[in-house]
Amino acid sequence: MESCAGEAEEARVYKVFEALDELVTILEEARGVPMTSSCVVPRGDILELLDEVRDALPGEVDDAQDVLDRKDEIVGKAEHEAEQTISKANLEAEKAVEDARAEAERLVADARAHAEALVADAEAEADRTVAAGQAKFDDLVNRSQDEADRMIQAGRESYERQVEDGRLEQARLVSQTDVVQAAHAESARVLDATADEAARQRGECDEYIDSKLGEFGDLLTHTLRTVDKGRAHLRGASLNGSAVPFDYQG
Repeated sequence: MESCAGEAEEARVYKVFEALDELVTILEEARGVPMTSSCVVPRGDILELLDEVRDALPGEVDDAQDVLDRKDEIVGKAEHEAEQTISKANLEAEKAVEDARAEAERLVADARAHAEALVADAEAEADRTVAAGQAKFDDLVNRSQDEADRMIQAGRESYERQVEDGRLEQARLVSQTDVVQAAHAESARVLDATADEAARQRGECDEYIDSKLGEFGDLLTHTLRTVDKGRAHLRGASLNGSAVPFDYQG
């Protein structure tokens, strides 16, 4: 079938050239008008040959003529579609940027809230530990002081009854000062342990905040690269006059 169609097309083209040759022959043999470059030709023969040429022209020529006639319309429609595509791409890019900005703000707010909660918990735990240590310290000091007062009073009473017993009691009271020293040492140990625990919790809080900020920085970097890639695609589409699809990877 393709072979038959090709032969038919060749026959039509041959017919066109044959009619054109006849037109040239008629014009060459036409009788000239004196004193001018014009000539007298048979109108009927010319019109008949032109009709044959028109009928023998391939359909693609008519289609091409239709395209030429509708050139402005087609170009306008293509430009309109290109503008719509670019506008849509711009809107999608702006939406992607807004979504990324909103997500970044949400992440920052979450990280800030979590960090504040961690700091508040650490401060509350530190305050509670310090308060507990202070209470224990005060209790130990008070008990030691009470014990020392009792011993001193007992020593005084014993001294009045018997000097030798008073000396012995005084020596015993002096040995009881080890209780006060032990109380001070215990309170110092508790305060040091409390300070170390508070420092450890604050260090963990700082590490968590730093890691979250690092993740947020990576997200912002990735988002900016995606936006730059989308803008580059849009600029390329504008220069080439065609729409290039934009692949957003969040």
